[in-house]
Amino acid sequence: MAPTTPAGAPDSDGPGDRSPALSAGERAEYELLRRQASVRHRRARVAGSSVLLLLTLLLAPLAVVAAWVRDTVSDTDRYVATVAPLASAPAVQDALTDRLTDRVVAQVDVKAVTDSLAATLREAGAPPRIVDGAESLEAPLRDAVRSTAEDTVNGVVTSDVFRRAWEGANRRSHAAVVHMLTGEGRGALSTGEGSVLLNVGEVVDQVEARLADAGFDRAAAAIPDSDRTVTLFESEQLDKAQDLMRLLNVVGVWLPVLTTVLAALAVWTAPAHRVMLMATATGVGAMMALLLVALAVVRGAYLDSVPPATLPPDAAATVYDTFVRFLYDSTRTLLVVAVVTALAAFLYGPGRAARAARGTAVRATAAAGRALHRSGVDTGSSGRLLAKHRTWATGAVLTAGALTLLLWNDPTVTTVALVLGITSAALIVMAVLAAAAGPAASSPVPGDAGRRAP
Repeated sequence: MAPTTPAGAPDSDGPGDRSPALSAGERAEYELLRRQASVRHRRARVAGSSVLLLLTLLLAPLAVVAAWVRDTVSDTDRYVATVAPLASAPAVQDALTDRLTDRVVAQVDVKAVTDSLAATLREAGAPPRIVDGAESLEAPLRDAVRSTAEDTVNGVVTSDVFRRAWEGANRRSHAAVVHMLTGEGRGALSTGEGSVLLNVGEVVDQVEARLADAGFDRAAAAIPDSDRTVTLFESEQLDKAQDLMRLLNVVGVWLPVLTTVLAALAVWTAPAHRVMLMATATGVGAMMALLLVALAVVRGAYLDSVPPATLPPDAAATVYDTFVRFLYDSTRTLLVVAVVTALAAFLYGPGRAARAARGTAVRATAAAGRALHRSGVDTGSSGRLLAKHRTWATGAVLTAGALTLLLWNDPTVTTVALVLGITSAALIVMAVLAAAAGPAASSPVPGDAGRRAP
């Protein structure tokens, strides 16, 4: 006989339902359906998080490059910091000095001078030996002219006056970088006919003035306007590269944000958050390593594309390394952050090595805290409160460290190491202070339920 529901009790659909007990078969069927639903739900989460992780890894290198392009284009200080070292790079200075010296020497007709001198001596009745000696002065005189011109040009190129003028000109003409990356605008950098050109007009002006002061008026005046630029890069693919740069400049604002959101969603949707965090960090680190390899490959292709007659290999390498050094810095920084994140996720896990590392840290800080307590240092209620809320305090310190890196303007590997060191030191001090409150303040090892620190 089925049991009856007492008067005043909720019906079978209410929160106080007291339904008849299920039979063994019904209970087994119910558990089977429940497990199947759980498996389907877990599979859907795994599939969704995997897709998000794949998108994150594909977009991560592009996001780094896009952010670098946008910063270089839109930030005047960053742009000036990028191009300013070119004015003081020895390889670039030597290339520029040689280029301008060759042009100056080419404008001085040394042979005409020696021929005129020989003709004058011949007409004056000088002995043939003296006439021949005058004609042989062509090579020494040419060397003297080149030496004087080279010293004059090099004095301008290596002077502090030029470096200051170079930096000021680039700051005033910041739109030049837009022209290099997108083919629009004018300035110290320009593009044309598949080439990237460095405008050295101010150098030429100062060289002309100093040559005139040294007596080379005609040579100074003969320097053509075409010598006011130095070709840095020649490639039939420049137009395609510019199209890509324009696209990266457009997406540079939201692509890094989108990549970060996708990574966070991948971790949040995964059934095992810690494992997915470790996988995401490891994947991003691997993509940053691949980006560094790609930059090295592009560097080799760039150096091969520049003929030695256009720009010496060492100067070409300096130009490339100067322009992409901030991109290198950002990539290396993100690689270090990814490695640190993956290591932290691993150490928080249930593995034997992770538990051993956590246990060693807890025992060491507890021993230091007890030693302080025995020496008369007692943190009292503050230490006990810190020990009681150890998890929250640890989370707050880690969050503060992560926010510091996120809000830091252009962090470097040194910045990451500094923040990591301060965060680790804060966690150690916090653990020691908690242990110094006395034996009652002992706390379990983080992530090890039921295990107490000694």
